[in-house]
Amino acid sequence: MRVLLLGGTSEASRLAALFAGRRDIDATLSFAGRTKAPIAPPIPYRTGGFGGIEGLAAYLKAQRVDVLVDATHPFAEQMSRHAALAAARANVPLIVLSRPPWAPEPDDRWINVDDMAGAAAALGPQAQRVLLTVGRLQLKAFEAAPHHFYLIRAIDPIEPKPNLPRHRVIAERGPFAVEAEERLLREEKIDVIVTKNSGAAATFAKIVAARRLALPVIMVARPSSASTPALNDPSDALAAILRHVKAPAPRGV
Repeated sequence: MRVLLLGGTSEASRLAALFAGRRDIDATLSFAGRTKAPIAPPIPYRTGGFGGIEGLAAYLKAQRVDVLVDATHPFAEQMSRHAALAAARANVPLIVLSRPPWAPEPDDRWINVDDMAGAAAALGPQAQRVLLTVGRLQLKAFEAAPHHFYLIRAIDPIEPKPNLPRHRVIAERGPFAVEAEERLLREEKIDVIVTKNSGAAATFAKIVAARRLALPVIMVARPSSASTPALNDPSDALAAILRHVKAPAPRGV
């Protein structure tokens, strides 16, 4: 059973760990290449794109992939769309593995917006100190609100530097502790957090810290969900993959 796992998330890493050592699954984990130093998985891996839908479909056929697993980030909308279309063209079963979104609790002060432009607008006209955790590719939207100070947190240093007059970048990788997040918010005198509803456990501490400090959180909603239903547990994804195992050919054939 040949499996191509589109990864970059903790769920993909956990599924890769389930693959490791299995003799009935030959899996390859594919990283998009946006993180400079991804944590090496316990299975073979590749880094970089495929060349769009046609390139991915050709790869699936050339490598004789039996199952494609999309375990990319919930906001990797283009990659998920390409995966669905390429799987259909190559006639390869697609399994989607995605964590559930966060849900607000009664003490949370969430401001829900549909996109990054809405998040920048929601910051308002009065200058604020903002903890911005939306990924480097989304920073351009905040150029429309240059009067705020942005404390930008990313996994890697950001190059080229953001076109924001007042900002500082801190390069850190989760998981983060609630106490450390609360201390950061206090020391940096943060007024508001802007983040994506990624649903990641490793970065949820900032939501708890904001709740404790009664800080508002501008929460960017996920893109519209794909047509393929998503599984939330890597063990369920493994079970779904095993259901696609081909029956052995009769003896003598």
